[in-house]
Amino acid sequence: SLGYMSHDPDKRRFFAYLNFFVAAMLLLVLADSFLLLFVGWEGVGLASYLLIGFWNTREAGAIAPGHFAEANAAAANKAFVVNRVGDIGLSLAIALMFATFGAVDFAAVNAGVAAGGAGTATLTAIGLLLLLGACGKSAQFPLQSWLGDAMAGPTPVSALIHAATMVTAGVYLVVRSHTIFEAAPNAQLAVAIVGAITLTYGAIVGCAKDDIKKALAASTMSQIGYMMLAAGLGPVGYAFAIFHLITHGFFKAGMFLGAGSVMHGMSDQVDMRRFGNLNKFMKITWITFGLGWLAILGVPPFSGFWSKDKIIEAAFIGEGWRPWVFGLAALLGAGVTAFYMSRLFFMTFHGKERWTDEPKQHPHESPLTMTLPMMVLALGSAGLGLILGPTDIFTQWLEPVTGHPEHGEPVLSVPVLMTLTLLLVALGAGLAWLRYGRDEVPMYAPAGNALTQAARKDLYQDDINEAVFMWPGVKLVRSVIWTDNEVVDGGAMGLGKLTGGTATWLRRIQNGYARSYALTMLAGIVAVLGALWVMN
Repeated sequence: SLGYMSHDPDKRRFFAYLNFFVAAMLLLVLADSFLLLFVGWEGVGLASYLLIGFWNTREAGAIAPGHFAEANAAAANKAFVVNRVGDIGLSLAIALMFATFGAVDFAAVNAGVAAGGAGTATLTAIGLLLLLGACGKSAQFPLQSWLGDAMAGPTPVSALIHAATMVTAGVYLVVRSHTIFEAAPNAQLAVAIVGAITLTYGAIVGCAKDDIKKALAASTMSQIGYMMLAAGLGPVGYAFAIFHLITHGFFKAGMFLGAGSVMHGMSDQVDMRRFGNLNKFMKITWITFGLGWLAILGVPPFSGFWSKDKIIEAAFIGEGWRPWVFGLAALLGAGVTAFYMSRLFFMTFHGKERWTDEPKQHPHESPLTMTLPMMVLALGSAGLGLILGPTDIFTQWLEPVTGHPEHGEPVLSVPVLMTLTLLLVALGAGLAWLRYGRDEVPMYAPAGNALTQAARKDLYQDDINEAVFMWPGVKLVRSVIWTDNEVVDGGAMGLGKLTGGTATWLRRIQNGYARSYALTMLAGIVAVLGALWVMN
C-alpha cells in the first residue's frame, strides 16, 4: 500500500479506512458471540464500502474512462446494498437464536443445539438465514454480483479485503456455526449446493474476462465456492474449508498484488490484451505471480495442491447422488480454473508485446515496497502446503471448534482422483498455452459464441436480478406510494376539502341581512313541513 498509494494525495484517508477494516476484521474473528461477530461483520462491510468508492471525487484507475467517480461510487453502493440483503439474513438468524436459546454466544448456542433446545425446522431456518448472510459477504450465489464491481477500489484493497480476508468471512461463519448445520441437514445441503454452483459460475465467468482484476475476482468467487462446498460436506470437510481459506489467502493476495504491480508498471492499464511478454521487464512480479499461479492450479507441491485436492477428495465421499454431483463439480472446476488462470498468466507475462510505444506505457518493475510483500506471500504459496498438508497438525488444531474430523472412503480411490485432477489441470493449462501463450492474442476481443458473450456479462446476473427482484420491487414501491398518496392522503385531504367547501358556503349565507335570515327560516319551515307531509 505504501508503494501503490505513494503518489495519491488522499493516502492518509486510505490508511485510516484500511486500519479501520483491520480492527473490524479482528473483532469479527475474535468474537465469542454471534452479536459481537455481527458488529465486526458490519464494520468490515462499511470499510469495504468506503474503500471500493475511495476514488469517488477524481478520475483514477482504468475502469470506465471519463466516468471514474460515478462508476466507483456506483460500485461501492452496489456492494453495500447487496451485502445488506445478506446482513438482514444474519441479523434475523441472531434474533431467532436469542428467541430460541435465550443467548447468542457460541458456547450457549452450541449447548442448546446439543441439548435439543430447538426443533429441526427452527434450526433449518437459522441455518438458511446464516447461509444468506454468508452468501452476501462471501459473494456466493445468488448474491455474488458485487465482487467484480468491487475491483474499482485500490488494488491493495482487492488483495486484503476482497481476496484474502473479508470475502472468506462467510466460510468462517458457516464453519463456526457447524453444530447448527449438523442438526439441520437440509440447511447443510444448501451450503454445499451454493458452493458447487458458485465455483462453477466463477470459473465460467473467469474464462471470458480481459480485465486482470475482474478475472482474479471471478477466480476468488470460484475458490470461495470450493470452501463453501467443503463446509457443506459436514465434519469431513470443515478442516479442509479453513485450510483452503488460508492457502488461498496467500496465493490470491499475492496475485492481486502482482496485478497491482503490473498496473503500476503499465500506467494503470488493466486490459490483458494490452500486456504481453512482461516477464522480460518485471522479473520479480513474474516469478512471484507464477508461484501463486502454480498454487491455484494445484500443482504439487504448492499449497493449493494440498488444500484443493483435499476438498475434491472429500466431495467424493458419501452415498447416493451427492458424491457424484459435488465431486464432479469440484473436479471439473479444477480443470476450468487451470484454463482461465493460465490464460491470465500467459496473456500478461508471455506472448508478444501488445502495448503502445508511448513513454507512459513503458513497463518497469515496481519498487521494493511493492515487491517485498509479494515475495513473502509467494513463499507461503510455495511452502505452506508442505508444512500443513502431509500431517494432521492443522485438523488437530481446529478440533476444539470443529470436533473430530470424520474419515470416509471416496467413491473413486484417492490415486484415481489425484490422477484425474492433474490430467484436467494439465489439459486446461495446455489449452490456454496453445490459445494465448503460443498464438498471437488479438488486441480487441472477438465476438465469441453465446456462452462467451454471456460470461463477459457475468452470465447476465445483473439483468436477472433487475428482472426478478429490482423491477418487481420498484413496481411494488410505486404502488404503495400511489396508495399512500391517492387513497390514504387523498381520503384525508378530501375530507378536509369537503369541510372547507362547506364552511365557505355557510360563510356566504352569514351576510348580516335580516331578509336573508328570514328567507333561511322560511326555507327551513317549508323543509320541515314537507318532511312531515311525506311521513304522514
